[in-house]
Amino acid sequence: MNKTIRHTAVFSLLLVLALLLRATWVQAYDAEALADNDHNRRQVIDQYARPLGDIVVAGTPVTGSKRSGSGDLAYQRTYPEGGLYAAVTGYSSQAYGSTQLEGIHSGVLDGTDDRLKDPVDALTRAQQEPGDVLTTIDPAVQEAAFGALGDAKGAAVAVEPDTGRILGLVSTPSYDPSAIAGTTDGEAWRKLLDDPDKPLVNRALRQPLAPGSTFKLVVAAAALEKGLYGSVDESTASPMPYTLPLTTKPLPNDIANAPCEDASIRTALRWSCNNVFAKMAIDLGQDEVRAMAEKFGFNSEPEVPVRAYESVYPQGLDAPQTGLTGIGQFDVTATPLQMALVSAAIAHDGVLKAPHMVSQVVDSEGTVLDSYDGGKGERILSEETAGQLRDAMVTVVEDGTASNARVPGVEVGGKTGTAQRGVDNSGKPYAWFTSYGTDRDSGKQVAVAVVIEDAGGPRAEVSGNGQAAPVAQKIMAAALK
Repeated sequence: MNKTIRHTAVFSLLLVLALLLRATWVQAYDAEALADNDHNRRQVIDQYARPLGDIVVAGTPVTGSKRSGSGDLAYQRTYPEGGLYAAVTGYSSQAYGSTQLEGIHSGVLDGTDDRLKDPVDALTRAQQEPGDVLTTIDPAVQEAAFGALGDAKGAAVAVEPDTGRILGLVSTPSYDPSAIAGTTDGEAWRKLLDDPDKPLVNRALRQPLAPGSTFKLVVAAAALEKGLYGSVDESTASPMPYTLPLTTKPLPNDIANAPCEDASIRTALRWSCNNVFAKMAIDLGQDEVRAMAEKFGFNSEPEVPVRAYESVYPQGLDAPQTGLTGIGQFDVTATPLQMALVSAAIAHDGVLKAPHMVSQVVDSEGTVLDSYDGGKGERILSEETAGQLRDAMVTVVEDGTASNARVPGVEVGGKTGTAQRGVDNSGKPYAWFTSYGTDRDSGKQVAVAVVIEDAGGPRAEVSGNGQAAPVAQKIMAAALK
């Protein structure tokens, strides 16, 4: 054979081998990465080639699918209830991706999760019938929370203390996920992004704010567990006026004429005495307060399964800063979920169950793929401490600063909070309320936290009892009816 022809033949064979090797590499190793690449249009086409599975509340889907009517994406997501469940479902958008449960369980909902496939389907990457996500949400609780918050900028969370099931989760102002589900919704998307009230932010899970006096429950729990005081009715030896160490200005109480001098924990919670809890935090020390806060869930990111932002108890504090954390100020922050868990643990005899808002994930035949519960829970307080705190919280509602939370036939315990904001307290305060309710006949319980970020009206009229407690009252009534 001619030498030139032989060399050309060998070179051509090497090129063919190189192409075969590259094709094998792409098919065997790079196929999944290419399929999952954000720039691969085929992935979105496959996702919306058929109706998606549903997110279900109490047996009824709160999501749906409809024909797109144009383009290469056959179906798009719909949300029959509009903004009612947006904080739970998130959105599934052909243009802007997916969030919340829509994003976390997208593989099950669009039929690409490997658990939906038999071995042959797994090799061919064929899509199967999508599955569904079953939530723990109680529609009556969700509707009560959404209606009670109304036009306010705020959030509410309701938790079942003995299971950790999230019964209601609302963030307002809300938005209609259907309005951004397609490919031609740029104007609606831009409007949501430009809205100063940030409706896309899930305030229930992802906007930690200063919790104000609701944090006094954590400080009281630390003091009782440490043995700083023998009971909620023992005098705390707290001077009034009280001046924080290294400062010269006395720390004011919200109610100037309240009986806060040497007040017991019960009286101090009833009247929300800043002098008592600031001194208590300093007497305990920042490490003891932080340790108790972390038992309740601070300084961690709970997954419900949506990951909530961290509620923070800070480090490296001096004495006056520690005192301010005792009243839920300085750099202490909390989400409504976190403050609901504080009341839930106290209501459940000191045992904290893991919060969750999905009960099961199932395939198209109803076979369970994942199942969630609160587990055995973790004891974070003694039964005695939890019982004393419940008793004191009942006093706050029955004979203190939280009268608007009363529910007929229900034992309600709670704690109000009015958290300062802005430089030198220049902004309108946040109105907080955290509580539990126990039906006196059935024993059924619910724990609730509400924050009103912008209550409207004069600054002097903003209070936990005035704005947040009425919302919690309606939620508890709905949960325990």
